[in-house]
Amino acid sequence: MSVQPSPDPAAGAAVKAADRAHVFHSWSAQGLIDPLAVAGAEGSYFWDYDGNRYLDFSCQLVNTNIGHQHPKVVAAIQEQAAKLCTIAPGFAVDVRSEAARLIAERTPGDLDKIFFTNGGAEAVENAVRMARLHTGRPKVLSAYRSYHGATAAAINLTGDPRRWASDTASAGVVHFWAPFPYRSPFHSDGERQECERALRHLEDTIAFEGPQTIAAVVLETIPGTAGIMVPPPGYLAGVREICDRYGIVFVLDEVMAGFGRTGHWFAADHFGVVPDLLTFAKGVNSGYVPLGGVAISAEIAATFDQRPYPGGLTYSGHPLACASAVATINAMAEEGIVENAAAIGENVIGPGLREIAERHPSVGEVRGLGVFWALDLVRDERTREPLVPYNASGPDNQPMADFAAACKRGGLWPFVNMNRTHVVPPCTITEAEAKEGLAILDEALNAADAHTA
Repeated sequence: MSVQPSPDPAAGAAVKAADRAHVFHSWSAQGLIDPLAVAGAEGSYFWDYDGNRYLDFSCQLVNTNIGHQHPKVVAAIQEQAAKLCTIAPGFAVDVRSEAARLIAERTPGDLDKIFFTNGGAEAVENAVRMARLHTGRPKVLSAYRSYHGATAAAINLTGDPRRWASDTASAGVVHFWAPFPYRSPFHSDGERQECERALRHLEDTIAFEGPQTIAAVVLETIPGTAGIMVPPPGYLAGVREICDRYGIVFVLDEVMAGFGRTGHWFAADHFGVVPDLLTFAKGVNSGYVPLGGVAISAEIAATFDQRPYPGGLTYSGHPLACASAVATINAMAEEGIVENAAAIGENVIGPGLREIAERHPSVGEVRGLGVFWALDLVRDERTREPLVPYNASGPDNQPMADFAAACKRGGLWPFVNMNRTHVVPPCTITEAEAKEGLAILDEALNAADAHTA
């Protein structure tokens, strides 16, 4: 374990000044942000130049699944850099082949061919392209309350407000409602009815759009940023059956839910469903070097046996990224990290969050699996009115801003989106660390309670 260095506010101020002078940040009004200058990180924690240490309950962007600075992965990157830093994607390279093999071993069903990308959005882009070329059809269906990335097709597939500024309504994307029993768009009285009505709605949408025009249905196995809504039993199997019936490619987006996050290697394993294409990124190497990809079924891979696939990336299967993936997957297997995520979720985080919910009127619902949880925060438990309006900003978002500030004062870095806070620590988190974070969260929710009815 490295030692957190002594505070150095002057160095932090210099880092902040350079950032503000030259770095253009994503998803931000540049003049309204104040980025924290980070001095270092290890395991479940990171710290700033003023000596403040934060328990990372956000996993950055829900991607540091094995925590910060895992020594085996750092060493693998260093060793690969000394051996071969980069090579074009058209060559066969040991580390690229091994990364693909290890991923294919863990994906469900016959998803045995791996196309590497630089991240999740590019994975989704290429999955959509493959589906359209395989079927010869133009349209793609995706759900509201979803996020698939910020590139052209991926942002149009996305079902949250980040899509609005870039949505030309000409990308061949049709949105539908996926199940969400707590805020049911179908006025259901339980999970079974929600599943039945959601499947009927999807099939009606397909019928009215024309099944012969639809290339793919794209779903996050468990929606992430949109709220960690675990689908009701039978839903994903029902989507699989509908897709089979109409010759539609079924794409599962596991960019956030994959590689141990839910207590299985892939969230699809919870539901016994095999998609035709599966996208991944984030946890495949905990984001140590940019990497994503598409796992491809035998049938779709065969489409391109004699026909060139019209897509590629200069850094597809980059050696440094693949080396970090090999080391990450091997470390997860050797150290029981996926099993740890499952046990911490079942024995510590899940029960702990449910206990917290009983004490706080601002907590409307607790939902999740593994180390992938959400608290749906409300003004009124009876009406389920969200603590802040949909897509709130400025003064309207003050209740969530107060809550987030309380977390940070307590030494916890939260993941906050709209009216929710997500509990998404590393898959390596210990029981003691999880309990530490829950205690800080418990205290911080008093700030949210102050805004309840």
